[in-house]
Amino acid sequence: MKSVQIPKAPLPVADRLPISAYVICMNEAAYIVNCLLSLKVCAEIIVVDSGSWDGTLEIVRAFIEEGWPIRLISQKWLGYAAQKQFALEQCTLPWCLCLDADERLDATLRAELPKLIAAPAEIVGWRVSRRPYLIGYGYTPGFVRERKNLRLIRRGGGGYDLSQRVHEGIVPKGKVLSSARGSLLHYRPLPIDEQILKENAYSTLKADQKMEEGRTSSFAKLIVSPLMYFVRLYIFNRLIFCGWSGFVQAATGAAYSFMTEAKILQRQARASADSFDDMDGESL
Repeated sequence: MKSVQIPKAPLPVADRLPISAYVICMNEAAYIVNCLLSLKVCAEIIVVDSGSWDGTLEIVRAFIEEGWPIRLISQKWLGYAAQKQFALEQCTLPWCLCLDADERLDATLRAELPKLIAAPAEIVGWRVSRRPYLIGYGYTPGFVRERKNLRLIRRGGGGYDLSQRVHEGIVPKGKVLSSARGSLLHYRPLPIDEQILKENAYSTLKADQKMEEGRTSSFAKLIVSPLMYFVRLYIFNRLIFCGWSGFVQAATGAAYSFMTEAKILQRQARASADSFDDMDGESL
C-alpha cells in the first residue's frame, strides 16, 4: 500500500450535518480515500469492513487518527442487501446516506445536502443521480447520468429488501423525492476484460434471484432485454454524448442483461431435460 497523507478533519463538530454516511467495503484501498474525503460534511461515517487485507483498514484507521468521525466495524460478509442493512442499523443520526467505496459526493451534491435534510417530515428520502467515470473520457457531464436511486433516507424511514441478491436498494416507508442538483461520482475504471468478469458475477446473482422469484426467460427476452438495456443507457441516459467510451459502457450493460437471460434459459433447459451425448443419432 502506498503511503497516503490524510488531512485532519476539516470541519468543526458544530458545522457538520446530522447525517450518518455508511460505506461497506472489502479490499477497497484503491478507492476509499476519496470516498471518505467527500463525506467531510457528515457528522458520522460508518465503515463496515468484511475482511480487507489490502491496506483498506490502515487507511480508515489513519482517518480516525486525524479526527474524522468514523466508526470502523468488522462484519463477516452477509450478502449485498444484508450487509448494507447491517450498516444502516449502525447509524445514529437523523439522516442516513449510503455510498459504495468507489463512489464520491460531487461538490454540488455536498452543497445541496442542507436543503435536502431540511425537507418536511412527510419526505422520508431522496433519490440522487450517479455519474460514472469512463475510460478514455472521464466523468460524464451533468446531463449524462444513470437513473436516480434512493441513497439519502431518514433514520427509520426504510430498509433493504433482503431477497435482492444484487443491485439492492432501500425500500422506503413514505414519500421520496428526487434531488434536482448534484450527483454521486462512480470511480472504478476497470478495463473491459475485468468489467465483463464483474458483470458475469452480477448476472449470476441476478439470474439466481429471478429464478427464486419464479420468473422465467424466453428467446424473445434474450433478444429484446439486452437491446432495451442498451437503448436505455445509450439514448435515454445520453451516453451517446460520450463518444466510444459511452458506447462501450452501454454495450457492457447490454452484455450483463444478455448473460442474465441466457443463464435463466440454460437453467430452464437443464431442469426440463438432462443433457446427454446422443451420438447414436449421428452418422459417424
